[in-house]
Amino acid sequence: MPTRRLWYQASGVLAAAALAVTAGCSSGAAPGPGAHAESSAPDKPRLSGQPSASPSTTEDAAQKAAEAVQGPAAVPTATQLAALKAQAGEIAKLSPEQMAGQRVIYSYKGLSAPAGLLNLIRHGDVGGVIFFSFNISSQQQISSVIAQMVAANASQQNPARSYPLLLMTDQEGGLVRRMQWAGPTQTEAEIGSSPDPAAAATVAGQQAAAGLRAVGMNVNLAPVLDVYRQPGDFDDQFQRSYSMNPDVVAQAGAAFVAAQQAGRVAATVKHFPGLGAAATTQDTDNEPVTIDLSAQTLRSIDEAPYTAAFKAGVKLTMVSWANYPALDPRLPAGLSPTIIQGELERRLGFTGVTITDALGAGALGAYGSLQNRSMLAARAGMDALLCTATNPLPGLSCVRGVQAGLQDGALPRSTFEAQLAQLLQLRASLPT
Repeated sequence: MPTRRLWYQASGVLAAAALAVTAGCSSGAAPGPGAHAESSAPDKPRLSGQPSASPSTTEDAAQKAAEAVQGPAAVPTATQLAALKAQAGEIAKLSPEQMAGQRVIYSYKGLSAPAGLLNLIRHGDVGGVIFFSFNISSQQQISSVIAQMVAANASQQNPARSYPLLLMTDQEGGLVRRMQWAGPTQTEAEIGSSPDPAAAATVAGQQAAAGLRAVGMNVNLAPVLDVYRQPGDFDDQFQRSYSMNPDVVAQAGAAFVAAQQAGRVAATVKHFPGLGAAATTQDTDNEPVTIDLSAQTLRSIDEAPYTAAFKAGVKLTMVSWANYPALDPRLPAGLSPTIIQGELERRLGFTGVTITDALGAGALGAYGSLQNRSMLAARAGMDALLCTATNPLPGLSCVRGVQAGLQDGALPRSTFEAQLAQLLQLRASLPT
């Protein structure tokens, strides 16, 4: 039975709640006309009310339905609990809608900051924004857009105004550069094949930090730590992997991380636990992908570079949407508490912030609406939720899913608030 049917058929109460929440966005596909309400609405949108069933009945149904899909939810880590102790007073100022919004990374179309998005930022419903090539035409243009967003975030109407927005892009190097005027100019493949990969990666990390800070961004969704297997495969076709040798990937990746973060831009290692074995056409943006390797191979080759990056203090890890049957026979990595908490956090000891890949990915077609995907990702242990696809998606749909999960009990409040607290601490450490 497809997972989304498990989710909707768990109880009539949950189905009613899900329909109330998901009106206007029935799938994770690119939205149709009118779906980008947050980009033009003059007033702050309000989310739909709760179903008429009693709270205890609704919570029980929601918890059982979520467990049918994922099993037990992620539990707060020691790092998250410590963050919650420090951030509890600030979190208490936020409404459920704002708590959900502070975990969502928005995307948008065009070269101008949409009025509706700026309005949402002013009211505390936005945790960050991702910028793509279609949002960027020049250094002056994107700097102006970011300045508007920073000013909106400082609004007195925003109870989270003391936390900088996460302002991010993919500035990997070579072919994958959203800002073409900025470095790194070398691809990861060129760095990995150079006489001194660590030294070359250090220069690349410095260039990435300088380019992003020059326009006001503070997070880079780089470097890629995938260990590619065949020439021309998914990573190598765009020169996005340092090497087929995990030791080279580890050295270069850690050097890039350290140099970029010394330049006050948070690094993001991706795509855990690794897409290096994906073939040329195996793209989770478009369809489900299965990486059918043994746990021993994944741990000794694909995950090996992450240990070095964690020692270098990397701030974020992006988890892939591929399936890894040897680690979890049912769920994509980014929806799997077993992989996120069991493999990434417990086995490898990662204590930073987790971030999803694009929630509109074709690989998640079996998991229903964008709202459901957002809730399931948060429940699995993902801290920051990237509400986009190959085209922008309406960020409020992700907010609705997370808020509904918090209020109907599918997302345990203790875990939710601890995840939010750690994310807020990361933001507090970053420049505006």
